[in-house]
Amino acid sequence: MADAGSSFFTPGQRRLIGFALGFIALLLIISLLAVVVFVLGRLVGMFAHVLWPLAVAGITALMLRPVVGLLERKARLSRIPSVLVLYLAFVLLVVAVLLLFVPELVRQIVDFVNAVPGLWQRAGTELEEVYPAWVELYNRAMANETLSGMINGAVEQIRSFAMGVLPNLKSAGGTVVGVFGFVANLAIVPVYLFFFLQSDDDPTRSLPEYLPFLKEDTREDVTFLAREFVGIVVAFFRGQLLIGLIMGVLLALGFSLAGLEFGVVFGIFAGLLNIVPYLGTILGLAAVLPTAYFQSDGGLLTVGLCLGVFILVQMIEGYFLTPKIMGDQTGLHPVTIIIAIFFWGTALNGILGMILAIPLTAFLVTAWRLAKRKYLRPV
Repeated sequence: MADAGSSFFTPGQRRLIGFALGFIALLLIISLLAVVVFVLGRLVGMFAHVLWPLAVAGITALMLRPVVGLLERKARLSRIPSVLVLYLAFVLLVVAVLLLFVPELVRQIVDFVNAVPGLWQRAGTELEEVYPAWVELYNRAMANETLSGMINGAVEQIRSFAMGVLPNLKSAGGTVVGVFGFVANLAIVPVYLFFFLQSDDDPTRSLPEYLPFLKEDTREDVTFLAREFVGIVVAFFRGQLLIGLIMGVLLALGFSLAGLEFGVVFGIFAGLLNIVPYLGTILGLAAVLPTAYFQSDGGLLTVGLCLGVFILVQMIEGYFLTPKIMGDQTGLHPVTIIIAIFFWGTALNGILGMILAIPLTAFLVTAWRLAKRKYLRPV
């Protein structure tokens, strides 16, 4: 009977059936993951105003926990006084920044807002005088109903995408209630942070106790992945914040020396936006280069100088800052990083997903390597 059953299919047919069943199982797994990501994205979008203060406080607590431990050991303080000393040092630092840098930053922001209409007018005049053929082409395209509809549709798609990626900013800036809610959520972060810093336990130490239904090997793997994720998050944000601050200072100094108006504003914001890799560079180039060309004393020379500042700072970041500060914490290719940012920004319905894109992707890569080594070995 066994021989008759085994000879019912030829070896080729059995391989084909096995491949088909494996392919169906793979499709089911991908579908299940897609459903999980979809549901998670909807939940994150729905409860973003609750989740992002917790995420900010939790990540900050993980980064500052070694500092609190250092205060406990060196200053011989208990846990709560150490946290209070850290808060006091932070307040003094904020006051110093407010007194030294914020007045100039606010002045340049106000000047930039006032200068935008003039920059826009000079840009239009420049295009009409230097590139009349492009203006004529644009006017002819807008006169055609089909082409104008396509252009307006593309602009609407870009606007919808931008507002979808940044729902928190949209809701925060739309109404007074939204602004109040944003400020309230921001104010609750120090409260969460204080309670998170009071505990000095490893957040993954007691994880196996909550997973008694899993086998011991599986519990060890889950605990290992949780610790890897926490380590990646801490290393990534600690490194990216430091790199972003250094890049912001270098860019602000370079733009100011290059003669760019509002150079401090553009430099600081471009540097800080690099917390999301490449975001600061992309948005910075899109804002700085037109401003450098169309400002009152601008031109190609100013554009070239600002572009040189960008290239120089990027070289410093790529060849010195990232290797020294971050090392190879993520091991992700730059193209993978860009795709991950857009994927998680869309999947998690906002900027929180873009910020967490690199840690989440690095965690998935680690989980895949573990699964391939332990569970997907060839037999």
